[in-house]
Amino acid sequence: QVQLVESGGGLVQPGGSLRLSCAASGSIFGTYAWYRQAPGKQRELVAEIISGVHTYYGDSVKGRFTISGDPAKNTVYLQMNTLKPGDTAVYSCRAQNPGGAPYWGRGTQVTVSS
Repeated sequence: QVQLVESGGGLVQPGGSLRLSCAASGSIFGTYAWYRQAPGKQRELVAEIISGVHTYYGDSVKGRFTISGDPAKNTVYLQMNTLKPGDTAVYSCRAQNPGGAPYWGRGTQVTVSS
C-alpha cells in the first residue's frame, strides 16, 4: 500500500505562485496526476506526468502550471504560477503503477484571494 502526502498549499494573492509536493511512501513507475475540486464543482484533472517524461495539462492551466518529478525522492511537484481566484480548490495527488490500483492523497487547500 502506497501512501501519498501532499503539501505546499495555502493562501496566495492573485498573480502569485505556489509549489505543491506529493510524496509517495513507495516507488511509482507509472503515472502521477494532480486533480482539483472547488466547492460545488466536479473534480478536474489539472496535470499528469507519465513515466516521468510525458506530461498533460488541463486547458485552464496550460502555460501557468508545470508538473515535474524527482524519482529519487518518489515525489512529484506542481509549480503553479500566475494564480487566479478560479484556481482556488482542494488539490489532490493520484499515483498509479501500470495495471495497479490508483492511490490518492488527502489533498491540500489552495486559496487565491486578495
